[in-house]
Amino acid sequence: MASVVLKVAVAGLCRGSRLPLTRAHSMTVPLCQGAPGELWKLGRLNHIAIAVPDMEKATALYRDVLGATVSEKVPLPEHGVYTVFVELGNTKLELLHPLGEKSPIAGFLQKNKSGGMHHICIEVDDINAAIADLKAKNIRTLSAEPRIGAHGKPVMFLHPKDCDGVLVELEEA
Repeated sequence: MASVVLKVAVAGLCRGSRLPLTRAHSMTVPLCQGAPGELWKLGRLNHIAIAVPDMEKATALYRDVLGATVSEKVPLPEHGVYTVFVELGNTKLELLHPLGEKSPIAGFLQKNKSGGMHHICIEVDDINAAIADLKAKNIRTLSAEPRIGAHGKPVMFLHPKDCDGVLVELEEA
């Protein structure tokens, strides 16, 4: 569920002064509680994907230097990538490296030689309902149908031009 941080100013007077004192209090408030009859719900952040030019070096950074638990390198030929997952307390990082000449990650790394953040992945409870709803709201997808992702679950990528410049992957929870 999306949230917004509200800052509420509380006015008062500084002790021994006539100058007003303003304090800001922050609180997180849900943006939307869910519309009656909603067909799908946005869930938690599943992972942040990082394209890396050297998978072994990146894996060693997270495992040996930072002390994280990392998975084995797994080829996903249908997506044109190798993946390694880095386990964090509240989410994961997905390290991506090109597999094959038509890999979308190869193109990304040509433009970004040092690598960098590639996409975010957010869980949804019903990917087909989410896709239908988002398409009705003129959000473009990068494929016609969901594909099976690295976790063995259906995924769909949303066009970054429709998502404030961020490539968003939806994954069915």
